[in-house]
Amino acid sequence: MNPPAGSHVGADAGTQGEEKGQETMATVDVDIKKLLEAGAHFGHKTSRWHPKMAPFIHSKRGGSHIIDLTKTVEGLDQALAFLQKTAADGKQVLFVGTKRQAQDIVQAAAEAVHMPFVTERWLGGMLTNWGTIQGRVKHLKDLEDKMESGELAAKYNKLEVQRFQEEIAEMNGMYGGIKNLAARPGAVFIIDIVHDVNAVREARKLGLPIVALVDTNADPSLVTYPIPCNDDAIKAIQLVVDYVQQAVAAGQTSAAKATPDKDESKKEEDKA
Repeated sequence: MNPPAGSHVGADAGTQGEEKGQETMATVDVDIKKLLEAGAHFGHKTSRWHPKMAPFIHSKRGGSHIIDLTKTVEGLDQALAFLQKTAADGKQVLFVGTKRQAQDIVQAAAEAVHMPFVTERWLGGMLTNWGTIQGRVKHLKDLEDKMESGELAAKYNKLEVQRFQEEIAEMNGMYGGIKNLAARPGAVFIIDIVHDVNAVREARKLGLPIVALVDTNADPSLVTYPIPCNDDAIKAIQLVVDYVQQAVAAGQTSAAKATPDKDESKKEEDKA
């Protein structure tokens, strides 16, 4: 199962995406009626469109483009199959949604499936300069451990402890969602590739597969698995993120079921 025509990223990411998509079919059923009810088909003003979105546009209405929801379903089917396989392989999916209407939705879904997320400002080098970011995350974890154990309270006065608490809160705002992020996630899922263009750039630089909602004002060729969809409507964002969460959860379930089988096989080998 290949990404839709016109989709292209770095060779590594593209190849990974094709291989994963060919290996599995998503168990999540996409309902086109729900997409319609959520307003997933409403694009931007025709004056703001990106020409490469032409294959995904159905028509024009009231000066705005209407997205072809059959293409949305196709894109979702391919993206969900890839994400399910990624999770089944034990790899992480980094959820990214820093625009206001997406933040709570993205964080809730990522936490539900124990995946890393970025819902505040994307920090430069979050992926491409992981060594530096990892150092800050380690510092945050160390402070939290010392605060929880009472070590800070035993060594410092109340005012100084309060300052540590404030530092922890501030750092959690920046790094809280990526405390357990691996150096190289299996995929990056992005709500708005125009708003979070820096996340797109860093993922592409590293050759990481990108799954993303792509509205009519964006370039789908930047994404390995583009999902043509309104990326502003809360209902549309919620629906697509729900599908993504279900696909990741299904992959995790497959991985959990496969683990005992491997253990049993090892026991049989040991007996032999």
